[in-house]
Amino acid sequence: MAPLLSVQGLRKSFDGRTVLDGVDFSVAAGELVAFLGANGSGKSTTLRCVMGITAPDAGTISVGGTPLDPAPGREQQLARQRLAMIFQKIHLVPRRTALDNVCAGALARIPTVRSLTPALFPADVQQEALDCLDRVGLADRAFDRVGRLSGGQQQRVAVARALCQRADVVLADEPVSALDPHAAEQVMALLRELAHTEGLAVAAVLHQPDLALRYADRSIGLLQGSMTFNLPSAEVTADHLDTLYAPDRTLAA
Repeated sequence: MAPLLSVQGLRKSFDGRTVLDGVDFSVAAGELVAFLGANGSGKSTTLRCVMGITAPDAGTISVGGTPLDPAPGREQQLARQRLAMIFQKIHLVPRRTALDNVCAGALARIPTVRSLTPALFPADVQQEALDCLDRVGLADRAFDRVGRLSGGQQQRVAVARALCQRADVVLADEPVSALDPHAAEQVMALLRELAHTEGLAVAAVLHQPDLALRYADRSIGLLQGSMTFNLPSAEVTADHLDTLYAPDRTLAA
């Protein structure tokens, strides 16, 4: 099966410092891939380049076989709309309800006049958003203000918003680093379930190797901008991780 997301030769430098040095990877439908590495290894920059938040210096990024060119045409725009990103800092509107926040995932496909206030969201969008909340186990909290939800629940609302965007490639940048261990387990289990049962391609940057090895189908190690391994998570050893996190230990010492 052709991958939903394919990245070849990704390179990026900041102020003359190489952050990504020829990164190649792919993510298939139904697969959860974790990116591991020490601080500054290029994990988050990789996802930001894929999403288009950061412009890469070189490399090709394709979604569903369509290259995401710097100056996209209509086909490339449609391909980019298949991407959604979930951030460590949960970008939700605390005073709005969970349902309102999830409806925001549909903004790209509804008329501007209907997006000026949540009260104007079309009924079909509101129903779709409610269905997305149900998929992440929060239908019963749809009309609660997001600011009243726990951190784990807020992150699940962010996942539901990505679903309402109708994305089939989900990029998650440290989605559980600010959560308590129980909530982190719940969010990782949700991402794995969405990949396995709904055929999403999920790529997640994680700072917790134990979570990656338990939930991700495949793990990719980045060390100073270069890939050191790309393996089924079951094949990642303690030696792989020791090499990967050596820079953090050196810094701590």
